[in-house]
Amino acid sequence: MDTLELLAHPVRLRIVHALRGGHVLTTGQLCARIPDTSKAMVYRHVDLLAANGILEVAEERRVRGAVERRYRLRQDRTVIDADALAALSRDDHRRVFATSMAVLVAEFDAYLDHENADPVADLISYRQHAVWLTRGELEKMIGELRRVILPLLANEPAPDRTQHLLSPIFFPIEQLPAGSVPGTDDGGPSTS
Repeated sequence: MDTLELLAHPVRLRIVHALRGGHVLTTGQLCARIPDTSKAMVYRHVDLLAANGILEVAEERRVRGAVERRYRLRQDRTVIDADALAALSRDDHRRVFATSMAVLVAEFDAYLDHENADPVADLISYRQHAVWLTRGELEKMIGELRRVILPLLANEPAPDRTQHLLSPIFFPIEQLPAGSVPGTDDGGPSTS
């Protein structure tokens, strides 16, 4: 199973989110982080992610006669390469996007279900902006965001740090007909 197929599943993607940022968790701890999913399903998906090298066993110990495993995410194995993205059909993109949105909703619901959730104090943001960009401006903006975000991905857990889910999404919205944009030809009579 390829990386994209492994990650394009809501439960597996939530497991990956739970283990990001250096977390090392048991399957039982993952079940607690994803309480709206059955334990059997979490165990099944942890096994699948481990068998395919996305997760690795960080530690094993005996607990009441059974072996308890603590898993860590192999960050290098969660990268989707450009060739795999280029090979996706429109329906594949639709499916992956829908999975991403379903996971985002599930993660937000899980946050709100916590007793101490405080969206205002926690600086929750879900803004959307429609901006006009040339291809070069879009590439520059993405590069700047990467420049800011990538170093932060290396942050280790600390008492004064809270893990946040950041989900940048970029896609062009419906193109307006000619003439709807100032400075474009509207096809009407010329005054010159």
